[in-house]
Amino acid sequence: MSQRHAKENVIIYAEPDRCLACHSCELACAVAHGDGHDIISAVAAHLPLHARNQVVSVDGATMPMQCRQCEDAPCTMVCPTGSCRQANGQIEIVEQQCIGCKLCVMVCPFGAITVRSEAKLGPSSITNRGVAKKCDLCSDWRAANGKADPACVEACPTKAIKMVDLIAYRDALRLARARELAQAHRSLRISL
Repeated sequence: MSQRHAKENVIIYAEPDRCLACHSCELACAVAHGDGHDIISAVAAHLPLHARNQVVSVDGATMPMQCRQCEDAPCTMVCPTGSCRQANGQIEIVEQQCIGCKLCVMVCPFGAITVRSEAKLGPSSITNRGVAKKCDLCSDWRAANGKADPACVEACPTKAIKMVDLIAYRDALRLARARELAQAHRSLRISL
């Protein structure tokens, strides 16, 4: 019996024990969303760099915090224009529809959404008072550069950050637990 399920969201997973708090992921994110400038030319031109993730330290652990691509995302439920929406296995923001009301910012349980004014949106934007921004898994950057992983994942020197397909993750977890059980069963049989 085959059931068809909606695609589950891909997430960024961070291992706090491996994070060095070097902020490489923040810089890579800012550059990936910086209109094609590398870090040197962006700084030289005094262009603003805005990361869509933030390295946070708490209780001796450090890790980047960004959009968790929630399956039942509160931001999508409160958005009055439908600009925050579930699509293609992630939560996306259609910037041209965003009115900058900040409802998504207020309901995000991870503090992963900001609203920022951008002159480049121009007349196609509903408002010039700001547009919601969050981790978009570097969709445009990956497509333009032929990359499989987001910029933050590529930049992490300790590989503390990974892009995880939850279906593949659960399959690997099941396999690992089955292997442990089979090994324990063999050990038990041998000792009896």
